Amino acid sequence: MSDYLFLFRGGEQPKAPEAMQKHMQKWMSWIKDLTAKGTFKGGEPLESNGKVVRGRNKTVTDGPFAEAKDLVGGYFLISARDLDEATEISKGCPSLEIDGAVEVRPVRLIQM
Repeated sequence: MSDYLFLFRGGEQPKAPEAMQKHMQKWMSWIKDLTAKGTFKGGEPLESNGKVVRGRNKTVTDGPFAEAKDLVGGYFLISARDLDEATEISKGCPSLEIDGAVEVRPVRLIQM
């Protein structure tokens, strides 16, 4: 088994309180299911504000600034057999139902 990072991008968040609650219940059910299968290792939503540090001069700017469809809203760390299985698991993401995207990335192990 290897680790994979899911980066959740964009999606049109429900505005009505009932729709938002229903959407959050889908997330909680998905997390519960992944946890029961031993796949979910952790994850959290991210705030929309932050800082970006760039280059040799370590220039700090407010950010990240991206179009809503590209904004990273959260992440999961999951365990899967391979990239194909991780990609298949990502298809259960509730944000896909609201036109969001899941970026699936293998975590590279560093040998010390």
